[in-house]
Amino acid sequence: MKEEALKYHSQFPQGKTKVVPTKPTDNSADLTLAYSPGVAYPCLEIADNKELVYEYTNKGNLVGIITNGTAVLGLGNIGPEAGKPVMEGKAVLFKKFAGIDVFDIELNTQDPEELIRAVKLLEPTFGGINLEDIKAPECFYIEKVLDENMDIPVFHDDQHGTAIITTAALLNALIINGKKLENLKVVINGAGAAAVAIADMICEVGVDFNNIFMLDSRGMLNLSRKDLHDSKKRFVRNIPENSLRDVVKGADVFIGVSVRDVMDQVMVQSMAKDPIVFALANPDPEIPYQLAKAARPDVILATGRSDHPNQVNNVLGFPFIFRGALDIRSKRVNSEMKLAASKALADLARLPVPDELCQAYGVDKIEFGSEYIIPKPFDPRLIFYISSAVAKAAVESGVAQIPYPGDEAYRKYLNQRMGISS
Repeated sequence: MKEEALKYHSQFPQGKTKVVPTKPTDNSADLTLAYSPGVAYPCLEIADNKELVYEYTNKGNLVGIITNGTAVLGLGNIGPEAGKPVMEGKAVLFKKFAGIDVFDIELNTQDPEELIRAVKLLEPTFGGINLEDIKAPECFYIEKVLDENMDIPVFHDDQHGTAIITTAALLNALIINGKKLENLKVVINGAGAAAVAIADMICEVGVDFNNIFMLDSRGMLNLSRKDLHDSKKRFVRNIPENSLRDVVKGADVFIGVSVRDVMDQVMVQSMAKDPIVFALANPDPEIPYQLAKAARPDVILATGRSDHPNQVNNVLGFPFIFRGALDIRSKRVNSEMKLAASKALADLARLPVPDELCQAYGVDKIEFGSEYIIPKPFDPRLIFYISSAVAKAAVESGVAQIPYPGDEAYRKYLNQRMGISS
């Protein structure tokens, strides 16, 4: 895998992305329009009305993926240069799944104020900002300040993308096992950006906040802890248990956004009837898939891996969330839009799966059940279902700057954008 991956990235041309022109550049007349003197005309139009930047440039379909490399995958603070392959990879997914163009920008700073200033200065360039691989707790502050001070959507995918997909998976898992949101005991192992966002979002759909028990690398967030950052303090619980082994007993739901092999079969066996285990650490989950299934035949299990059923993969969210936000020029990605994306994703998984998608995955049938609670990443229906739900929620919540065109017109536009025949 290592040699294959290094060859993949280094073969000419190096990296995974490039810039290509979208207009003819075949002769001198084309160049006259593309640059001097023709380019002066759109410049003057935009100078008179800044909104025309969306008419005459690529701003409306351009996202900036911005990192400082302080929390890259599970690799930690490896720096902005080392984070660039991930940002290029993210750019590929934006383009592949939603037709969105991307510039990846790696900033050489760990100062939140410096990063905030740099991103704010980029607002004229981009239609949206995807923050990526910025460590907690700084990421919470950075996103909040940018969201409040910019008129384009700012979205930290490590937080909200994971939360949106996880919430969708949870909603569908509960349909299968019949449990109620308000009665769940939820244990979250990990207390970083994704964990906090997941906790907040599952509460929005009905989980009792007081029934969420969170652990970090040092153990349970309880009253014995005197070392907690403000982002963790609201999750402190008045219980004596300190270890995951003790806290997970009787739990209905385990959500792992931490590290490999922190859970064993005995822990899974100690959970409540019909447990839900989302072991999302990548590339290796908190408990290997086969061990969890062997421990509890009644478990509903999801991981972050593509070689197991129920992959909780952020690619199910961020391309389509940005697509919907860009297309109605939303100023934000607010909670209404995130919830709309999650519910649309859950709804889609319950619909009949087209034969061509089954064939693409080499199976005869895919149907809603314990091994299919969230859609597959290559489901072509995702772009319309998620993007339209997000766009409608933006309009209804008052953050859109242009109206939703209607389902038929929007589907036609998306097909054109993706090069699909109607």
